[in-house]
Amino acid sequence: MVTMIVGEAANFVAYVYAPAVLVTPLGALSIIISAILAHFLLKERVRKMGIVGCVCCIVGSVVIVIHAPQEHTPDSVQEIWTLATQPDFLVYLAATLSVVLALILHFEPRCGQTNILVYLGICSLMGSITVVSIKAIGIAIKLTLEGINQITYPQTWFFLTVAAICVITQLNYLNKALDTFNAAIVSPVYYVMFTTLTIIASAIMFKVICLIYPLEFI
Repeated sequence: MVTMIVGEAANFVAYVYAPAVLVTPLGALSIIISAILAHFLLKERVRKMGIVGCVCCIVGSVVIVIHAPQEHTPDSVQEIWTLATQPDFLVYLAATLSVVLALILHFEPRCGQTNILVYLGICSLMGSITVVSIKAIGIAIKLTLEGINQITYPQTWFFLTVAAICVITQLNYLNKALDTFNAAIVSPVYYVMFTTLTIIASAIMFKVICLIYPLEFI
């Protein structure tokens, strides 16, 4: 429990100082650490496909680090608010909320128990908004500790409220997915969907795609 809390705290700090398009995919490194610890502490054998998967994670992480774009760090909560209210991101936000409502109101009652993408779709879509909100909160805390008070701005509390709602929704539907489907299937599918949507949301909000050369994007 202690190590998990420390890890999540470190992850939170990482979102403040590094682009979300870099931090989120690097979560795959936890798979390698888990495999190594399971091998030595739990005496679980790592099979050939597991080793191949770990190698792919390492190669992918190296490629991401090499080609990660330099993201401009906002200087205030108001600047983050400006980024969050630009037309491109508002379109993404409207589309995300529309799909989430459709999944909750229409698809969940009909095929939520049989299709894993329903629950995980809700988790991943809300997760992409969570990451953006968490980054805003982290920057607000960082600036406040540096003497530039951001607590008095209503935008800070708005991002905090959004993050709380999104996290609660994520946990609710992730628990439903784990109760309904095999955890061995839920974890990788959720990781891929969450990572992809987080990269898309961050790229739109912070204009990261504009900073990437075509070859690096490929």
